Amino acid sequence: MPGNSEKIAPLRLDKWLWCARFYKTRSIAADALKTGKVMINGDRAKSSKTVVPGDVLSIRKGPYKYTITLLALAKSRKSATDASLLYEESPQSMKERQLLASQLKAEAAIFPSSKGRPTKKDRRSIIKFRNSD
Repeated sequence: MPGNSEKIAPLRLDKWLWCARFYKTRSIAADALKTGKVMINGDRAKSSKTVVPGDVLSIRKGPYKYTITLLALAKSRKSATDASLLYEESPQSMKERQLLASQLKAEAAIFPSSKGRPTKKDRRSIIKFRNSD
């Protein structure tokens, strides 16, 4: 019916972050809010802060930073494709994340992570190398 739109009540920020699949659980989303990893409209927010379409969020997840604008609210957690319709990421944010991802990939190629503790054979070769002076 035209003119009959379903209105969703205001939603808690931690629940929206969970519904939009930024965090796996609501408690992880709440912890991110407590530690200041999520900003709403430039201000630090609490889990209980209600969100409305049009709010701008800055989310730090690991080395990446997302700047998104809320487009819609959801009553429950949906599939990843449906969750991506709840927000729009700014083009600047996307460029910065892609640049950082390529830098991290190049850095990993130059400086590969160690495989952990040396084996007995590795340790013997290290000792042999040090004593060769």
